[in-house]
Amino acid sequence: MHSIYARANGISGLWSTCVMVLLGAVALSSFLFNAESKGSLDIVSLKVFHSKTRRYPFRNEEIGFVKFNLSADLTPLFNWNTKQLFVYLEAEYTNAQGVNNTVVIWDRIVRRKDDATIDIIQKEKYKLRDLSGSFSNVLPAQYSLKYSVMPYVGVLTYGEAARTTEAIDFPDARDSVS
Repeated sequence: MHSIYARANGISGLWSTCVMVLLGAVALSSFLFNAESKGSLDIVSLKVFHSKTRRYPFRNEEIGFVKFNLSADLTPLFNWNTKQLFVYLEAEYTNAQGVNNTVVIWDRIVRRKDDATIDIIQKEKYKLRDLSGSFSNVLPAQYSLKYSVMPYVGVLTYGEAARTTEAIDFPDARDSVS
């Protein structure tokens, strides 16, 4: 006859194996449902101003302010294994030194399918700055709305929901905000 400890070990081993197989099946089933989201993105205005840096008060830099019109339907990305979506708007440009930059200027976490339809006209959440401190001689920026699907179990997946049709030029910097 087996002891109570041997029986508990056998039952817990069977239970943990069943749970792992179930979680593996859920993770693999998420790959069967690849949904595409559609959206549109328009840049309403882009303004660049001269400013003082916070850390170094004697150093000047240029800061970009972006106002955008965004509409996207992300509901097809939700299924039984979707915990939340991380949605972000990024600007991609090449600076004067030839370095490619990708800057996140707005983000949102979508936790429910009911909140997955986005239709906003808004300004940036994070200011647009370049490490060189200036947007002069910078190539035009391409803006895109991207998302990251965070599942309960499985692999993170990424995608793009919207992109501007053409690149947007950076205007000359102004001295005051108006």
